[in-house]
Amino acid sequence: MNNRSENLEHHLDRHLVEELAQVARETVRDELREQTRRQRRTAMLYAASGAVALYAGGAVALAVGLALASGLPGWAAALLTAALLGAVAYGLRGAAHNRHTAHTPHRVVGGAAPAAPPTGLGMPYPPMPQTPPDVPHHRA
Repeated sequence: MNNRSENLEHHLDRHLVEELAQVARETVRDELREQTRRQRRTAMLYAASGAVALYAGGAVALAVGLALASGLPGWAAALLTAALLGAVAYGLRGAAHNRHTAHTPHRVVGGAAPAAPPTGLGMPYPPMPQTPPDVPHHRA
């Protein structure tokens, strides 16, 4: 009788664990679906913003070209506008490149870990223990 009740208990426990796992999977799936929907919407808005900014830039370039064309031949105004846009693009690329290379490394070779994370956000690193943790050598 005792063996039968243990077997029934084991079966009920396993069934409960399976149900809980199923509920957890569904909850996580629903949450991920909602996050994906929000991120997709944000990405679409960024893409639309970029497309509108591209057209706005084209309109500004056209306006600059037309303003220059009032005093210069059309081909010279277009060439000068293209050179101006090229210089702006090169300057922006240089600004992005300098920002990227000025990044401090996250690791110091041969040195100690910094007192706080490199981003400056969050809590400082926990202190290093004097002795390694005791790890059991058996497998569970």
